[in-house]
Amino acid sequence: MGSTVRSGTGRVGDLPASPLTSLRAPLIDTRGRVARKLRVSLTDRCNFACLFCMPSKGKVHWLPSEDLLHFEEVERLVRVLVSLGVRRVRLTGGEPLLRPGVDQLVRQLTRIPGLEEVDMTTNGWSLAEMAAPLRRAGLHGVTVSLHSLRADRFRAIAGVDALSRVLEGIDAACREGLTPVKINSVAIRGYNEDEVIDLVEFARERDVSLRFIEFMPLDGRGTWDPAKVVSGAEILSRIRDRYPLLLRGRGDGDTARRWGFADGRGEVGLITPITEPFCDDCDRVRLTSDGMFLTCLFDRTLNDLRGPMRSGATDEELAERIRTVYGRKPPGVQYLGDLRKTWVKPRAMHAIGG
Repeated sequence: MGSTVRSGTGRVGDLPASPLTSLRAPLIDTRGRVARKLRVSLTDRCNFACLFCMPSKGKVHWLPSEDLLHFEEVERLVRVLVSLGVRRVRLTGGEPLLRPGVDQLVRQLTRIPGLEEVDMTTNGWSLAEMAAPLRRAGLHGVTVSLHSLRADRFRAIAGVDALSRVLEGIDAACREGLTPVKINSVAIRGYNEDEVIDLVEFARERDVSLRFIEFMPLDGRGTWDPAKVVSGAEILSRIRDRYPLLLRGRGDGDTARRWGFADGRGEVGLITPITEPFCDDCDRVRLTSDGMFLTCLFDRTLNDLRGPMRSGATDEELAERIRTVYGRKPPGVQYLGDLRKTWVKPRAMHAIGG
């Protein structure tokens, strides 16, 4: 289903090692936040059309294939960012598994000295067949988007009849030993807020982590409204009515505040960018599929790394550009006030990277 995107690469493994062999001074912005995590979007394309992520399919304009970073270029930029203190990479999209040879890229990234972890976020469509190759390539964990356990609702939210394939993908990831396996679920009032407990029980049966995410104004169709936001507090209250929970807290830079179940099976987390933003200790940066460097999901600017790289910039020059841009990292969503009036998104979520 859907279009695939060429990898834009020949032999990924033939790249020479980066000359940046020692750690430069870490990336620190004016608020003292240090970048440790990188999200790399491999494509803006997706065979789903989730209402909170993408415009209606007829209104989507995909990036030209020639604009996408080749895997060699992805690896090079990751090496530069690791030399600046990045320690964890998450591969995203669009749908990253639409890029052929992703397992090859994973294998190359896991060989970068200083990079501690490579994970992936996927819609799950191709995960059943790719879980084993990805695990062999060295992928650590996988996060799968799952917003409903009812086929009709899944189709309404994701724009495609794919629930059974996604569930098969989650089970394959567990079976193949990808660690951790997480489920992300965006809670939207009027769509799926009454499935909180159903999703909790699904995750507990598999002993996997479940993350509920508040609906953010990054939706591709412009349907966001404060009334549709199901707060983390409301979700937590629903779960506590059924299960005793033990607070595990939120680590520095983490997006989720986590709770374990008293019986020791499973974990639930709440990602609350609307009601309880976590911008003050954010440690994430983003690289889009066409080589734009973003310091924040709500960054208004697109900072080009692909152009300078293809024009012959050295690793040192790329590192200096990254450092300059990161120094201007915006304060974050919690400081933007009324988002609908003060913030103009540069791209829909599928083109920013999940």
